[in-house]
Amino acid sequence: MVRDTDDAASNPTDNPSLSDIIATRLSRRTLVGGGIAAVTAGFLGVAGAGAAGASGPAAGRPGGGSGGSGHGSSRLLGFAEVPISTADAVVVPEGYTVQVLIPWGTPLAKNGPAWKKDGSNSAADQALQVGMHHDGMHFFPTGRGSDANREGLLVVNHEYVDQKLLFPDGDALLTPEKVAKALAAHGVSVIAIRQQGGKWTNVDSRYNRRVTGATPVTFSGPVTLRHAELASNNAALGTLNNCANGYTPWGTYLTCEENWNSYFGTTDTTWAPSAAQSRYGVSAAGGGYKWHTADARFDVAKNPKELNRFGWVVEIDPFAPKSTPVKRTALGRIKHEGATVVEHDERIVVYTGDDENGEYLYKFVGSQSWKKLRREGRSPLDHGTLYVATFADNGTGTWVPLVFGQGRLTAAAGFTDQADVLLRTRQAADAVGATKLDRPEWVTVHPKTGDVFVSLTNGSSGSTAVNPRKTNIYGHILRFHEKKGNCTELSFTWDIAFYAGDPSYLPEGEFVPANQPLFGSPDGLWVDPDGRLWIETDVSNSSQNLATRKYDHIGNNQMLAADPGTGEIRRFLTGPRGSEITGITATPDGTSLFVNIQHPGEATAFFGEPTPANPRAVSNWPDFDPAGRPRAATVVIRRKDGRKIGS
Repeated sequence: MVRDTDDAASNPTDNPSLSDIIATRLSRRTLVGGGIAAVTAGFLGVAGAGAAGASGPAAGRPGGGSGGSGHGSSRLLGFAEVPISTADAVVVPEGYTVQVLIPWGTPLAKNGPAWKKDGSNSAADQALQVGMHHDGMHFFPTGRGSDANREGLLVVNHEYVDQKLLFPDGDALLTPEKVAKALAAHGVSVIAIRQQGGKWTNVDSRYNRRVTGATPVTFSGPVTLRHAELASNNAALGTLNNCANGYTPWGTYLTCEENWNSYFGTTDTTWAPSAAQSRYGVSAAGGGYKWHTADARFDVAKNPKELNRFGWVVEIDPFAPKSTPVKRTALGRIKHEGATVVEHDERIVVYTGDDENGEYLYKFVGSQSWKKLRREGRSPLDHGTLYVATFADNGTGTWVPLVFGQGRLTAAAGFTDQADVLLRTRQAADAVGATKLDRPEWVTVHPKTGDVFVSLTNGSSGSTAVNPRKTNIYGHILRFHEKKGNCTELSFTWDIAFYAGDPSYLPEGEFVPANQPLFGSPDGLWVDPDGRLWIETDVSNSSQNLATRKYDHIGNNQMLAADPGTGEIRRFLTGPRGSEITGITATPDGTSLFVNIQHPGEATAFFGEPTPANPRAVSNWPDFDPAGRPRAATVVIRRKDGRKIGS
């Protein structure tokens, strides 16, 4: 999720952007292939007339030209589409049910501190409750056999806080207690859940745990706590802005630190950011939280290296509640959206996007068998190479290593060692000529074809082959296929799988099929085991439902399901007012789908702004208590007939 204060680009380089590359590719193919119709039918993955049932090697393949049109009838999509909505409700198709689970403030233990609807829970209370603003998550089954579908650990990220709703007096003068409560509302919840009598509920468990912005953490890989750039006035604590996630073959959870720069600032008028700090968007003003006014830990003038402890992928073992979370530095320091893990011949690959306009796509490739490393007591996430993607206008791409001593990452270019390369990952990627993307966010891999999908939520990085719309207010979904279908390879082919947008607005809505459901700003992605691509949207609250932002026909944020083979998309869910739809996981049998409703009731230009006197001004979901306030929550979606979701 990107708030308006997070959305400023901080990439000053003239590296090529995907939109420039796409524009070049479109121009060349127009000359060769006979006009824009040929281009949109081939390059953009649009099925031509009569191609709805395309099959065989080309269907849904990068460069194949038959996937992504919105045409045809899909065997994967067996539900009736829901309409666009501006209601303060979660709406799902006929024949489905929605249940609210673990909203913000739910106590981890039945005898824990109860939720107080006036926002008066203390910091100590919040540390024992489910955090605010749910985001990425994963379901880890704990039951055996069929019970794996009825009980497990739900591990949920809490990306950020809305201080206007977190405290009874809203975003008034901050105090150390308020900062402590905000820190406690961030991080991760590990909570046991069980299906009983057709309903899911949270249950007491020795595994129930909170990891917050104040939890002790450690570092592993090329950058450790001994490194001078991690020296700070306090112990290593916490994880912040936990956006999307990943999970490993050995059963651990990966949480990703995204817009961490927003928490740091200073009132010292003599302070100025270094080049490295500016490259991450660090400023004296910060991102609006103003924690530095009440806690010196977040004052960049007084404690300048504390911020270097953020921007990492953090590994948590949900089955070891006393274990210390580990920041895995070999995966680089950026604004990590997610960390999608796949493997080939026991070598892991981790895909991760840097969620900011004009930033890059990365992957980490393990050097050895993860099983061998685990047997030796070593972490597979510490041993491997980080790469960044470059895209060519001929539909090919290359992964470039970010390794000290190789290419332009040398002492002569200002880098000192591999730890320095990773601490300054963005500058390292700049140096090797990575391709700018329009906010690269979630990554998901098709379990059957190996195709990799990346959400490019929106942006203005300029018209290139991969970002074809100069002002990309709606976003699109990129697809690439690694050489030989092997995720460890270093070259790939690519195309664009789906365009978001409203074709009634041109040129912003160009390339969108007329019969495709309207949606904008694709963010969360997941290809389920059957091959459905689930798409969750994050239209900012400064644009949602506004004609002036060309979003007046799209409604509240939503979740859709797509068939990558036929290109058909159907809207499956719409969310409450002010909310984002994010986070998705399911039981192994696919009969219970977990989805997060983040920041319902947040201020929007269309619906208004909550106040201490009326925190319900925008939304009162999910409690609809006349004296309450909106709460982020997980929802569980099931079919009334008990069959698989989406089929």
